[in-house]
Amino acid sequence: MTKLLGVIGDPISHSLSPIIHNGWLRDLHIDAIYEAMHVPAGELPEALKTLESRDILGVNVTLPHKHDALAASLETSEAAAKIGAANTLTLKGPDLWHADNTDAPGFLHALGQTGKDDQRVLVLGAGGSARAIVFALTKQNLPVTILNRTASKAAALAKELGDQSTAYGSINLYNEYIDSATIVVNTTSMGYSGDVLSLPPGDGRIFFDISYGKIAAAQLEHAAKKGWHVRDGLTMLVAQAAFSFKSWFGVMPDFEKALERCQRAVKAAQ
Repeated sequence: MTKLLGVIGDPISHSLSPIIHNGWLRDLHIDAIYEAMHVPAGELPEALKTLESRDILGVNVTLPHKHDALAASLETSEAAAKIGAANTLTLKGPDLWHADNTDAPGFLHALGQTGKDDQRVLVLGAGGSARAIVFALTKQNLPVTILNRTASKAAALAKELGDQSTAYGSINLYNEYIDSATIVVNTTSMGYSGDVLSLPPGDGRIFFDISYGKIAAAQLEHAAKKGWHVRDGLTMLVAQAAFSFKSWFGVMPDFEKALERCQRAVKAAQ
């Protein structure tokens, strides 16, 4: 029988996850289908119960359900428990959902080999995505500074998921940290309002914006012109999907092929 997989969110019609996963399922000749599933806020537990009767194997979970997904699971990975949110659920048995968070390894995969031992990472923002990123970076023993519009949120994130080397403060202190940072990760929503963060010369340093497409275009273009090596959120999206896929099927799918498919889809939508 054809297995069912999917992504749950509200809204969900914009999701690239079906393109990513159905491409891998075809490539690997796996008898399964991956669907986008619209579930309104607050209705995740009922939706999961319904999906159990449809021979579901697992689901990805996006906004606004990541916290509820963790609460609805009887088993959790260390990453999901520490981050406080789950983006991947696997049905292990009746009413037995296992929660994981693949955003953390997905970010590290998308970031790639940094090539230096003296990295210093500046994370802008302290929301849900920043939590996964700070968790991942701290696990790699990389020194992190978190700057956020509300400094108290940066402090709370540093205390909860950072280590003794983690610094924090208001985003107004940006100019005091940018010159010494070797990697800058922008998790803020400034791209949605058309704002562009002014950057000094990059000299080959890494600028990673977790947004992609039109939202990130102006910022990434500015960073590239300033000599930064740029990464966008599309790479993280595909990478976290790959780790979800591996958790379900035990095989790491073709990252590059999926990324190319997503890039074509994003370009076609612009």
